[in-house]
Amino acid sequence: MTRLLLLFILTSCAAEQSVKPGINDSFLAQRSVATWQERFEVESREIWTDRERLVDAVDVFRGADVADIGAGTGFIARMFADRVGDLGQVYAVDLMPYFVSHIRDGAIANGYANLVAVQCTERSVELPANSVDIVFTCDTYHHFEYPSDSLASIWNALRPGGRLVVVDFIRIPGVSRPFVLGHVRAGEEVVTREIQEAGFEKIGEDRFLQENYILHFRKRF
Repeated sequence: MTRLLLLFILTSCAAEQSVKPGINDSFLAQRSVATWQERFEVESREIWTDRERLVDAVDVFRGADVADIGAGTGFIARMFADRVGDLGQVYAVDLMPYFVSHIRDGAIANGYANLVAVQCTERSVELPANSVDIVFTCDTYHHFEYPSDSLASIWNALRPGGRLVVVDFIRIPGVSRPFVLGHVRAGEEVVTREIQEAGFEKIGEDRFLQENYILHFRKRF
């Protein structure tokens, strides 16, 4: 009994703690997809206006299996689905059930047989091992409450040599908007270090966006 109790205590202590409690509260409070579409799919957001160039940068190939983590309203996941074609598969993964339902219903209504909506958890992307060639996150990494756990699940989901593409806000005190400084917990250097420590090597970057960086990583063995 004493040994079991000690094991439980050690396991509990080893569990990763939230790096930013409450980071997803706004999504829990506002469950209207239409409201989020007004924020995400708008010309004032560079991710929306430069979406074609952004998807080009991910270098999705026909027949690829791709995961969009934090897919939100699903507009990028649908673009991936168009590019991978019938031989590929796109997993649109999100923590919020209403986004998952919206993406699933839209895929059915618009004939996207290669687009699957997936409900994730705060600690795992909930994808099978060795199931995808590319994992993409856009303005989502800073929403990972448990980045080590989430990255471990991404590493597990990627096939050997698979790629991780991370798009997130540039966070520089005195340069970035006050919203970014208050909302985003870490800058690019910290994000890069966390991802490298999780078993990835950095292989490139893109700098054509004004408010976001794009980092490319490959799964290490």
